Amino acid sequence: MPGADGEDEEEEMPLSLRLSIADTLTLGNATCGFMAVYFTTTGILIPHLTGSDHSAGMARHSAATAVILMLCAAVFDLFDGLVARKLRSSPMGAELDNLSDLISFGLAPAYFVLVYGMVADDAHQRVAALGAVVVLLAVVLRLARFSCVTMKNGMFQGMPSPFGALTVVSIVLLELPFVATLLAILGTAWLMVSRVEYPKPRGRLAVAMLSWIVLSMGLLAAWAFDAPSGQLLLQTGCALQLVMGAVIPLFATARRVNNFRDNRREARAAQLP
Repeated sequence: MPGADGEDEEEEMPLSLRLSIADTLTLGNATCGFMAVYFTTTGILIPHLTGSDHSAGMARHSAATAVILMLCAAVFDLFDGLVARKLRSSPMGAELDNLSDLISFGLAPAYFVLVYGMVADDAHQRVAALGAVVVLLAVVLRLARFSCVTMKNGMFQGMPSPFGALTVVSIVLLELPFVATLLAILGTAWLMVSRVEYPKPRGRLAVAMLSWIVLSMGLLAAWAFDAPSGQLLLQTGCALQLVMGAVIPLFATARRVNNFRDNRREARAAQLP
């Protein structure tokens, strides 16, 4: 009947509220970020404030769990983009992605820095809190600019927020002196809002990034369970994360310079009779 058909159309969920497979992965990203904050609070901050026994072992396991959850969030963030390009994303997919990234790669690492400033022996709590705020604001500005600025295909302007978040927590896990830690964190925040170009993780680069994430999870697990040389392996992985953050844009810059030189040569060749 005509009336029944009209009621079915009215009861049908609007297109803008339907979640796609990519959106579900994006929500998994947000969930991992929130749970990272949870484990940082319950396993590191609360035992420190209450003076619970065996808090050092609990802190190590909880810190590893929190960082592994951030790594899982990065995996979700990697795959939701791939799935969205292959299949489809809902009209609110881009907004969901930015909000989820803010939780997992803005709030979670900033909170990790804040708690580090409260529990580390040589840290200054208020200064660490300032560093945490800088990290959070850098991610907010980076995500806002990503929504407004159109870059050429295959490139990001500024360090991507997942890579920046993992770099920040790697700096904390290296257990450097407080001043060096803070300066490295501020430098990472600057890279996220800078105009330095980073390649998008596609093709072989996406496979390499996924392999690095899996390897990082293994290093964290070895450290959490106090495996032989686990501490050394973790510090090596964290140091490599910092090196990659500094070196990767150099390759992009070198490629841009080579393309510029090739274009100049072609222009000169075209002007010759």
